[in-house]
Amino acid sequence: MIESITLKNVATYDESGVEINDLKKINFIYGANGSGKTTISKFVDNQTESLFADSLLVWKNGLPMKTLVYNKDFRDRNFGKGSIDGVFTLGQATKEEIEAIKEMQVELAEIKERGIKKKDSLKKLKDEKQIVEDEFREAVWSEIYKKYETDFKEAFIGSQKKETFKTKILDEFQNNTVAFKTYDELIDKAKTIFGKVPTIMPSITIIDFERLIEIEKDKIWQKKIVGKADVEIGKLIQNLNLNDWVNEGRNYLQTDNDTCPFCQQPTITDGFRKQLEDYFDETFATDSEHVKLNAEEYNRLASNLTNVLQEIEATEKLNNETKLDIETFSAYLKTLTSQFVSNREMLNNKIKEPSRSIDLVSVKEQLNSIKQVIIKANKEIDAHNNIVANYGTERAELIKAIWKYLIEENKTRIENFKKKTKGLQTGIDNLEKQRKKLLDEYTELNKKIVKATKNITSVQPTVDEINRILKSYGFLNIKIVPLETEKNQYQIQREDGTIAESTLSEGEITFITFLYFLQLSKGSTSEDSITEERVLVVDDPISSLDSNILFVASSLLKEIIKSIKKDEGYIKQLILLTHNVYFHKEVSFIDGRTKKSNDTYYWILRKNDNVSSIQSFESENPIQNSYELLWKELKHRDNSSGITIQNTMRRIIENYFKILGKYGDDDLIQKFSSHEEQEICRSLICWINDGSHSIPDDLFIEHYGDTIDKYFEVFKNIFVHTNHIEHYKMMMGERDD
Repeated sequence: MIESITLKNVATYDESGVEINDLKKINFIYGANGSGKTTISKFVDNQTESLFADSLLVWKNGLPMKTLVYNKDFRDRNFGKGSIDGVFTLGQATKEEIEAIKEMQVELAEIKERGIKKKDSLKKLKDEKQIVEDEFREAVWSEIYKKYETDFKEAFIGSQKKETFKTKILDEFQNNTVAFKTYDELIDKAKTIFGKVPTIMPSITIIDFERLIEIEKDKIWQKKIVGKADVEIGKLIQNLNLNDWVNEGRNYLQTDNDTCPFCQQPTITDGFRKQLEDYFDETFATDSEHVKLNAEEYNRLASNLTNVLQEIEATEKLNNETKLDIETFSAYLKTLTSQFVSNREMLNNKIKEPSRSIDLVSVKEQLNSIKQVIIKANKEIDAHNNIVANYGTERAELIKAIWKYLIEENKTRIENFKKKTKGLQTGIDNLEKQRKKLLDEYTELNKKIVKATKNITSVQPTVDEINRILKSYGFLNIKIVPLETEKNQYQIQREDGTIAESTLSEGEITFITFLYFLQLSKGSTSEDSITEERVLVVDDPISSLDSNILFVASSLLKEIIKSIKKDEGYIKQLILLTHNVYFHKEVSFIDGRTKKSNDTYYWILRKNDNVSSIQSFESENPIQNSYELLWKELKHRDNSSGITIQNTMRRIIENYFKILGKYGDDDLIQKFSSHEEQEICRSLICWINDGSHSIPDDLFIEHYGDTIDKYFEVFKNIFVHTNHIEHYKMMMGERDD
């Protein structure tokens, strides 16, 4: 499932962005037209589009699912090319075959669940190990380094950061075998060795740049990499000097679409694709790959070399006794860095435009100059170190002895740490193996499911179901029929046999598209992916439909919602976006007795000053109509209200019984025994046949009311005596015991 969606710097979503967090199985997002709903559906449909560079979609447990998005783009893709793809389902399968597949799917889900648990356990162990590592690092830093920082400062050189000090402690614990000396012995010797006496100076790293120069000299940089000239399309490409432009454009061609990415016309034929493949042949691909790999290696070597030289520069600048000619070294390094920047830019251009010929700036002379400065410094360092050779031996032995003392003093702490981390690492390794085994099992079982479904899939049940629904709801003049010229392709046909696509009304197109989408949500256009788990995103499916079809669409979606809640089928999550209050009310209402569900969340999307924002209502449905609000006033009758309880009851009775037809007032009044009850009933029903009052059906926010007990009793009994007590119970939220 999708866990969260973040939209930033796109359409009406500003740099602060909007976060839709804690998404559930069922998600209703209400928003007016232009509030940003379609941007959400477009993002889910195509997350890699450059428009959404700053946006983010997070999957639960890091496990992506297939996404099916219904919006205008879906309709345009599927109902504008003269035919529609067939949708494969398991319609031809026997009961036994379906049961066998279901059993495998249950097993697959169990393996997946075990895999998720292993992943969670693995993360827990890794986090626990990291905590142990962090605690040990902090402990040795504060209780060893800080404690002896003054006394053994010289021994700590090179280990003056927390992580490096921890690593050094563990390394010495593993490898230090010198004799143990007491603290007092070490302090006495340190007074002599760590005084102002000459010390061994480390040699400066001699740089190696042979491979870098070798790459610089590669003939590939001067070579103009183009396609084969003897291909028919090659002449045009080369005459117009479009080699790089066409090569870049190939990335935007879609294998399942003949639309040109530039002119948006259906001009991409198989022959055209073949010419492109022939033009950009193996030689072109090999040379391009050679350019890319060489450029990557050159940039990596240049970056590593620069880092080494900059580290030398920084270190030697802090060394008061340095033998390096810093001024000359820095000047050479500055020039070298500039040359690398220039070459990096040319290499990037060569990758983007292989037909371009480039001449890299040679850095050989600059590197040789730097190398000679380092060699000269190292000669002086060697001379210095020869002088203090014996002194250095004593100093090295003292440092070893200091570390021996530190690890022996903290032996128990270090052993406990190693024991803990070893145990945790063993657990991590075991879980990694178990997770790998589960992954292999999952892959193999999934292959079996795909193979099993391939043998029993068919597109015909989908066609039959769409045609059945069309006929059931009055679309008698259109149906889906096979395309004779192409397998598994279908078209929309009128009753007289004419192709209907170009003459369909907006309502017909919308309804057929929506039915096709719902069937697609239960199957796939590919036999291999029928049983893939999936997420549905439905963006305003009824914008142009009448009330009857609104009811049909909401009913079909409610069936999907029920299946998702019961965890039946392959649809695991629904995100529904709509601007229509009535549709929202219909599709979000399952039955009168259903309580708030933790599987269902509600949001309202708004746009102010052309910036979208979203408000979460969690499991509380924020969309209510005026009729519902009147009932709500009764349910909260202990609170104050601007509308008296009597008028609230009258408006409810008028609105409800107008729909059912006129009732005989006297007959109804006579069903009450006392005169007082009869008069109350008379006052409540007098508006039923009046026709002078009406209530609008629109979006409202919270209101409350008060009540009078006697009126309330008569009001309820009106529904009892008219045999509509079930409606009363539904609206009041009462349940039968």
